[in-house]
Amino acid sequence: MKRRLFATTLLSAGAGLSSLSAWAQQAFKAGKDYIALERPLATEAGTGKTEVLEFFWYSCPHCNAFEPAFAQWVKNAPKDVVVRRVPVAFRDDFVPQQRLYYTLEAMDLVEKMHGRVFTAIHGEKLMLNTDAAILAWAEKQGIDKAKFTETYKSFGVATKIKRAVQLQNDFKIEGVPSFGVAGRYYVDGTLAGSMDRAVKVVESLIAQSRQAR
Repeated sequence: MKRRLFATTLLSAGAGLSSLSAWAQQAFKAGKDYIALERPLATEAGTGKTEVLEFFWYSCPHCNAFEPAFAQWVKNAPKDVVVRRVPVAFRDDFVPQQRLYYTLEAMDLVEKMHGRVFTAIHGEKLMLNTDAAILAWAEKQGIDKAKFTETYKSFGVATKIKRAVQLQNDFKIEGVPSFGVAGRYYVDGTLAGSMDRAVKVVESLIAQSRQAR
């Protein structure tokens, strides 16, 4: 696969988004630790808030390893930070998992089921890369089959997939996990040196975005 998967040095399980740690105030450099987009993008965060996008792929082992720490980071995020996960599609066979994520989101099941998807793929060795496999798995989780199937095939989910592809292209995503911050910055583990440090870069950019409001 030509797209690279970023190796991760994990954020410790107890770590969270602090008010502004010494790390967050560190002077990270554009072009070295992160990339500033040539043209800022519109965000969905709303006035007075900063949007953080996490680009991921369920079958990515690095995303799987990073997820527990990132989930804790999200829980500790300040109220003025809006976090959105964006499933990528580097190939056509990624699309069913994009559809799976947005179906869970539409059914308000992300908090309950997101981690279970990673466990199914990386722990139970289920592929979950076809519509049939995903629908069968969802039914085994006790999710209403008819409602899940209807949502999975809905226009709303298809629209979100198109938006995800647009964001992936706008941020020029080459690997996962990676981040988009405030519609202006791109961060990944390769640029920052590790996923732990990438999160610190994100924190710094959040602080920078606050000052620019």
